[in-house]
Amino acid sequence: MMQLGAFSVSLTVKDINVSKSFYETLGFKVLGGDIEENWLILKNGDCIIGLFQGMFEKNILTFNPGLNQDTENLESFTDVRELQKQFEEKGITLLTRADESGEGPAHLTIEDPDGNPILIDQHK
Repeated sequence: MMQLGAFSVSLTVKDINVSKSFYETLGFKVLGGDIEENWLILKNGDCIIGLFQGMFEKNILTFNPGLNQDTENLESFTDVRELQKQFEEKGITLLTRADESGEGPAHLTIEDPDGNPILIDQHK
């Protein structure tokens, strides 16, 4: 089974302050980010959302290899470069690629059949 890591939805928002207030009303709490830089990460239970103003066009499904839903580092996880190889073996087209010669932080992007962007973003 492919281990993709922590899951979140990255939302493109028109006004980060309005969106922050709305999601706080739904019980989300700020987990990270920088509102001055127009991005925040919020959490409610196991649900994580990112609010991003002016950074990308579409909402993005995001996975973070090496993290669990509590954003804690995992000792063992599938590296993004290994996931990249597995995607290619399965015939999935990569929109952006991780540098296969590197290690540590890297990312790749793919799209589902309906054009929804999926970001695999490894932080460590």
